[in-house]
Amino acid sequence: MKLLGFQGGHMDSGKKDKAQYIKVHAEDNVAIVVNEGGLPKGAKFSDGLVLKEAVPQGHKVALKDFRPGDPIIRYGMVIGYATRSIPKGRWVDETAVDLPAPPDLDTLLVQLPKESFSVQPFAPPSFQSEPRTFEGYRNADGTVACKNLLGLVPSVQCMVGVLKVAAARIEKELLPRYPHVDGVVALNHSYGCGVAISAAESEIPIRTIQNLASHPHFGGLALIVGLGCEKLQPERIATAPQHEIIRLQDQAGFSAMVAQLMRVAEARLAILDQRRREPCPLSDLVVGVQCGGSDAFSGVTANPAIGYASDLLVRAGATVMFSEVTEVRDAVHLLVPCAVSSDVAQALIREMKWYDEYLARSNVDRSANPAPGNKKGGLSNIVEKALGSAAKSGISPIVGVLAPGERVSREQSLNTAAHGLFFAATPASDFICGTLQLASGIHVQVFSTGRGTPYGLAMAPVIKVSSNSRLAHQWPDLIDIDAGGIAESTATIEEVGQQIFDCILDVASGQKKTWADIHGLYNDLVLFDPGPVT
Repeated sequence: MKLLGFQGGHMDSGKKDKAQYIKVHAEDNVAIVVNEGGLPKGAKFSDGLVLKEAVPQGHKVALKDFRPGDPIIRYGMVIGYATRSIPKGRWVDETAVDLPAPPDLDTLLVQLPKESFSVQPFAPPSFQSEPRTFEGYRNADGTVACKNLLGLVPSVQCMVGVLKVAAARIEKELLPRYPHVDGVVALNHSYGCGVAISAAESEIPIRTIQNLASHPHFGGLALIVGLGCEKLQPERIATAPQHEIIRLQDQAGFSAMVAQLMRVAEARLAILDQRRREPCPLSDLVVGVQCGGSDAFSGVTANPAIGYASDLLVRAGATVMFSEVTEVRDAVHLLVPCAVSSDVAQALIREMKWYDEYLARSNVDRSANPAPGNKKGGLSNIVEKALGSAAKSGISPIVGVLAPGERVSREQSLNTAAHGLFFAATPASDFICGTLQLASGIHVQVFSTGRGTPYGLAMAPVIKVSSNSRLAHQWPDLIDIDAGGIAESTATIEEVGQQIFDCILDVASGQKKTWADIHGLYNDLVLFDPGPVT
């Protein structure tokens, strides 16, 4: 993991009914309470530490006496400074932690070596006796799909109502005739009208829509639906030769619109229904990992386990992307040395810097992240969240960096192929990040959560990993994998990581469904649009 000293951490563990805390690094002067429901005043740990007040589960307890201004250390890093005196054994809540300055990006740039970095991409796996494969649908262009979907892609938001009606009728009236097609997805979005499509930064939402339309799960057969008068003309979305454009203003009323959509859709369904899964190497698989984690356990359970799974995937030849600029910005100094080259490191800093400037234009307060729910889960500030979030990337070298909505390709990597660990620059919003990762080409997403969310994506399966067992027990029909046992010493990071790895391959192969897919829980697509509206 990219957190210094993380692997050397320990926990004060024992029976579940005993007071337990987790101290990640030998230099840490705070620890988080493990016990479900928290611990009362007077609770005593095996090392003799006694709580001087009640501390909720996942929240920090002082392991020393703090004076105002003293550094508060977790993960072996300074996460803030004490705002007041905090006696040993007291609760270190968010109000007691002053937010430190973020790592200076210009300084990191100056410190970059002039020559290529010494870190090298992982070689193909030697830890496995035979190559791993998954069952996917091979597309005509050589890409692979894990879902077999009919995509309806509007060029402008005006048509969303029509597409919703058409998609519902296609699903009810046509889909039963084509059992090998998994579903119909309308990529409804809010773009296309009243937008400055030639302005700076407008390329972000435009390429996002383009890349969504050409997602491998649509088999190159997405229907591009235009209105006729929009600024974003449908021809800009139809990037594949097989894409077919339908213009609603050419139709004789609503009924004719729906009828035309259904006629063209049925022709596409007939083609998609002929597709069959076949064994594919993991070099064809792209996995997205998302969410910094919404509680203090995320950096010691779910995210390190996801990081371990990411390393297994990368070693096996797959591509993994981690994201969310805000949630790794304060850990960028740990990520830069993991780049395979100075160029990749500079690209990483470039995306961080662009986002800093984007936020500065609106005078955004850094303390706005974590959210209230995150803080309830024990995260004091964005620094603590970022250090835990970075664990999702494992120890794999970073081979490439993607700007928002860019597709993973050879051009973004210094490898001979687009394989390995990528950083995909996205905002921290779950919905925007999910949309941008889809545009970047993910087949499956792994989502860590500590507070819980029914989040899901229609275009790609989402495997939800809980950072604590309380959530897994509360939501047994929403959480796919429970990483909470790591905190309770009933499971190891490696064991849960292997479980995540195996689950990814099963889901990608269509052998297992995630809870979100079972229930049909799908969030709206949300574009990242920093450009102006005219």
